[in-house]
Amino acid sequence: MKTKQAGRLRLAEIILLLFLAAFLASGAMALQTGQELSDKVVRLHVLANSDSQEDQALKLKVRDRILAYTEPLLAGAADRREAEALLRGQVLELERVAAQEIRANGCDYAVTIELEDTVFPTREYEGFTLPAGKYLALRTIIGEGAGQNWWCVVFPPLCAAASAEVPETALAAGLSSAQVGLITEEDQGYVLKSKLVEFWRGLEAKLD
Repeated sequence: MKTKQAGRLRLAEIILLLFLAAFLASGAMALQTGQELSDKVVRLHVLANSDSQEDQALKLKVRDRILAYTEPLLAGAADRREAEALLRGQVLELERVAAQEIRANGCDYAVTIELEDTVFPTREYEGFTLPAGKYLALRTIIGEGAGQNWWCVVFPPLCAAASAEVPETALAAGLSSAQVGLITEEDQGYVLKSKLVEFWRGLEAKLD
């Protein structure tokens, strides 16, 4: 009897170890894919002046003006490197366009736009999910920048694409099929994998 119980315990331990090994392997793979993904994407981050209804509405109007300006600008960009170069060359013009929209809505807030590496949590959008990580972001700070902010993707233009067009748009911008699978419903575990990346990012931060 004791021999049978010991055998069952050993089998349970083996199964647990195999499960743990599979979890670690899947986490490592998802983390690597997530890191490669962040190197191919430019996020858009718009911070409102405050959480007032007026400032939040203004944030969305500024967002729309920026997207309307950047979409044709980045249409010919083959990858993130080209997209970044184009955006850096237009930062002052983007600030002018954003300030124009702010004044057109009766406000006199200052606005600052810059490209910088920014840490983002996992975010779910219509048709895709971006895992947590550090991404190059076009950060637009309106006034105090103390209100709720808006995140999406300026390159590739995933937020402007319909859900069904997201995979094609991402592939055209140089993302691999594995990266597209990580962020879209083409991979049925895409949300779980994104959460895995977030878990591993958090673990890395604690160990640093």
